[in-house]
Amino acid sequence: MESLNTALLPAVQKINAYLSDYVLIFLLLGVGLYFTFRTKFVQIRCFKEGWNLVFGNLSLKGEKQESGMSSFQALATSIAAQVGTGNIIGASGAILTGGPGAIFWMWVIAFFSMATIYAEAVLAQKTRVTTEDGDILGGPVYYIREAFKGNGGKFLAGFFAIAIIIALGFFGCMIQSNSIGSTFTTAFGVPGWIIGIALVAICAFIFMGGVQRLASVTEKLVPIMAAVFLLGGVIVLIARIKYIPATFGMIVKYAFQPQAIIGGAFGAAIKTALSQGAKRGLISNEAGMGSTPHAHALAIVKHPHEQGCVAMIGVFLDTFVILTLNALIIICTLYTPDGILAGGYTPALENILTKTNLAQTAFGTVFGAQLGASFVAIALFFFAFSTILSWNMFGKTNAEYLFGEKGAKVYTLLSLVFIFLGTVAKSDLVWELSDLFNQLMVLPNVVGLIGCAALVMSLTKFDKNK
Repeated sequence: MESLNTALLPAVQKINAYLSDYVLIFLLLGVGLYFTFRTKFVQIRCFKEGWNLVFGNLSLKGEKQESGMSSFQALATSIAAQVGTGNIIGASGAILTGGPGAIFWMWVIAFFSMATIYAEAVLAQKTRVTTEDGDILGGPVYYIREAFKGNGGKFLAGFFAIAIIIALGFFGCMIQSNSIGSTFTTAFGVPGWIIGIALVAICAFIFMGGVQRLASVTEKLVPIMAAVFLLGGVIVLIARIKYIPATFGMIVKYAFQPQAIIGGAFGAAIKTALSQGAKRGLISNEAGMGSTPHAHALAIVKHPHEQGCVAMIGVFLDTFVILTLNALIIICTLYTPDGILAGGYTPALENILTKTNLAQTAFGTVFGAQLGASFVAIALFFFAFSTILSWNMFGKTNAEYLFGEKGAKVYTLLSLVFIFLGTVAKSDLVWELSDLFNQLMVLPNVVGLIGCAALVMSLTKFDKNK
């Protein structure tokens, strides 16, 4: 494994750097801008409608569906996928590498991504299929085939399906379980293999229950885990309230002057801050990546537009609430004049602070080292665990598309193996490969979205009375 890591890691890192610095930024901002203007800023026009659809009749115990999910269950499953290590470890890595200004670019990406995810959810609803057994299946492979009927569409759909199985179902779940194992070992001294066995047992029970059991878990787990993290975060912000104005100031300042905090020439620094914001923003809210449409396709709603509005609220909660809260905590505790990162992320700190323990260190400045580490470990467990559940389902949908029902069962068994391996092994190559396939998913998904743009427009409601 070590020799493979040494041989492949530099090449994969180089490909990732090119994709995130150039291709990814262009595609994410481009498709976000395209649907923002085509839908006449749907993320602003229909924000209130989406908010009311989500919270108007909020319940943690939705009615059991004969097939599919309720709209809120689909949103909870989507948020479960979005709110994972990307919000804690991903945001931490973006700040360490790109400085506090990377968060500003995450906000920009997220604003336009709300229009992207609207288009994804609308198309997933419109192009979903029902199997002979009455199960509902939907996602990018179906709207890609809708956009391109011939062999080209078949190739793009197959490419996407393979990429998402590897990126999320295998390596992605492995990274999530690795985060759980490492933070629990840091906080409680529990060996990774014990965490792995417990995690596999719980996941296997839920996977065997199918979509209905998963929906029942996520609709309860997501609101509770978000509330607990928000409560802990607010306590830290109150304790550091005098630094909050300076924190927002740093986010804006270092978005345009990143070289002042991360060093290097201005051009290289701004590219680093922007690319980190784009890459980690993608992993955080997943808009444009083509993952969450699998959940939104299952929602039982009157019109696809409704689930599109609901999907936008998912990106808002993920990036502008949970991710931003974590970023504010890190910056207001570690980058302020009394913080250990006031002078930037210097080589002397590289062996002390990493993207994995940065949030634990930040919470520890207020809660104390042990309680801070424990709080983040528990929060990350629920965040990463819920993401594993959703990502497994997304991968399974595509495994069934490629290989049928028997292939989907084999996929589930393999995914459990990867979940266990994540808790006992760590490899930078796995992280980089996950990033690579995450970014490769974007390519066919964006092509499918643009190919179905006319269909999105035909389903978009511009007059709320219609």
